[in-house]
Amino acid sequence: MDVRELLIEQYGYAPDDLVLEVRGKRIYAYKPCELKEEGHEGIYIGAIEKDGIRLTIEGAFIIGPKAEKNVIELDDEKARAWMSGKDVEVGVKGNAWVILKWRNFWLGGGKLVDGVVKNYVPKERRLVL
Repeated sequence: MDVRELLIEQYGYAPDDLVLEVRGKRIYAYKPCELKEEGHEGIYIGAIEKDGIRLTIEGAFIIGPKAEKNVIELDDEKARAWMSGKDVEVGVKGNAWVILKWRNFWLGGGKLVDGVVKNYVPKERRLVL
């Protein structure tokens, strides 16, 4: 299946104005450009997992604002816990890759498993509380 189709199936949106390129498991996005420099095309926005697409923080910023499904909003306490690397309990049941949002900010992607979103914020990007 095409990565655009996967994004639409999972989040209800895939950007039309970006080139989406899969390299191994990783998905990169960039604007089409006549000036090419090998090896530097795009930013890492997500990874293809066996059961869907796991978005990075950057991927959440690109997909999140127009996503129509699998978006979970967090309150201040849960957003702080998430950004410090903790899993968060949410009032949503199911098993899916989701985008997390706090106020007007997109916090990245996680795995919803029976009411808990598993954290994928890289250690070097976590808040130190």
